[in-house]
Amino acid sequence: MLGGLFVTGTDTGVGKTIVCAALMHRYRTKIPLRYWKPIQTGIERNDDTAEVERLGNCRPEELRREGVRLPIPVSPHLAASRQGVTIALAALVDPIVDTGEPVRWVVEGAGGVLVPINDSETMADLMNLLQLPVIVVARSTLGTINHTLLTLEAVRRRTLHVAGIVMVGDRDADNRAAIERYGETVVIGEMPRFSPLGTTAIEAWAATALDPDDRLLELLR
Repeated sequence: MLGGLFVTGTDTGVGKTIVCAALMHRYRTKIPLRYWKPIQTGIERNDDTAEVERLGNCRPEELRREGVRLPIPVSPHLAASRQGVTIALAALVDPIVDTGEPVRWVVEGAGGVLVPINDSETMADLMNLLQLPVIVVARSTLGTINHTLLTLEAVRRRTLHVAGIVMVGDRDADNRAAIERYGETVVIGEMPRFSPLGTTAIEAWAATALDPDDRLLELLR
């Protein structure tokens, strides 16, 4: 069975890729990790795998570069349609399932949980195939309570395990408390907007402020 974590977000551009880089810094010395972005749109403008490689200071063997790579920066179902292709989830996932490798995966979704992938499936269906505990990346600002609770509801309706929340932006104690209370979950990190955005800052934050109670480590083993 596949082991690791699936990183999703309340919407696109929320900070999932940076959180993935931080996870690589945080846990690679404790357990073998490999990063994978199964579906990437807008690849000609942004390459999240290359960004995790840079920000996470990843070695080549810590990255799986194969996957669906589409040039237009829109939802996967639209990007695929405009290229005249259909994304087949089973074919995408099969090569990494039950390989027997002693590795744990940090898998990054595209957009949020209900982003369409093809005519009948969403990102939630990919998450269901992988059956990994889910980290939700959320903004810390106004509106985040509703967006985060909706995401948690969508994840749990598919009987997936919520590993925790990472909030991104200026700290907001009230929003954090509301998400933990009404979402019946825990915030495992509050990540600032790094300026400049670089490896050293992310590594330092991950070492001191990401999952201080080692909740995720128990899920990775």
